[in-house]
Amino acid sequence: MRAIILAGGKGTRLRPYTIALPKPLVPLGDRPILDIVLEQLRRAGVRHVTMAVSHLAHLIMAYFGDGKRWDMKIDYSLEDKPLSTIGPLKLIDDLPETFLVMNGDVLTDLDFANLHRHHRDHDAEITVATCPRDAKIDFGVLEQDETDRIVGFEEKPVYHFQVSMGVYAISRRLLDIVPENTFFGFDHLMLACIDQGRKAVCYRHDGYWLDIGRPDDFAQASEEIGELMKAICPREQGS
Repeated sequence: MRAIILAGGKGTRLRPYTIALPKPLVPLGDRPILDIVLEQLRRAGVRHVTMAVSHLAHLIMAYFGDGKRWDMKIDYSLEDKPLSTIGPLKLIDDLPETFLVMNGDVLTDLDFANLHRHHRDHDAEITVATCPRDAKIDFGVLEQDETDRIVGFEEKPVYHFQVSMGVYAISRRLLDIVPENTFFGFDHLMLACIDQGRKAVCYRHDGYWLDIGRPDDFAQASEEIGELMKAICPREQGS
């Protein structure tokens, strides 16, 4: 398997941690988040990773080098301007027929190999890993008809959603809808897929997932990292 890791963001939500460090190098315990991700990917069978980098790219490249420490090949795609989530893929000219794409700040126990198989089994153009999340509204919610008469009420309702985890399996043929050298995000891609009837499917994951680019998730991950590592990324015996 081939994986593309999106590691070019400025990490503004995690300031001041990201003033001197790129977000993927911010430590959880004694390891950068991207170090953990690479070990997980290697265990899943990934042997070639391309990092899409921009902000403080030299630090990321200096730390990870050519990937020998992780027993994989690591190379880099450098953005000279912000291209969002999907735009950077158009800069990589040697992509295989199917590949994984993920944000560089995702902490999860997702089975990456199974996501890849699910994508191929469904002959999808993009498979989006999703996780359940609840959103609580801290107000009384009114329902009204066309005359503004109140016809329903619910106090502080909780809505249930399947949200994108920032991990995808993609078929190369989907990239023909992505413009060259243009800011093009996951939101743009989803709207284009729906509009054009492209085959986009979900891969539901009910396990652990945190987006450590969010300060609350980063704080939670920092508290839980010791026990979490035993579950999602156990060290090999003797290492």
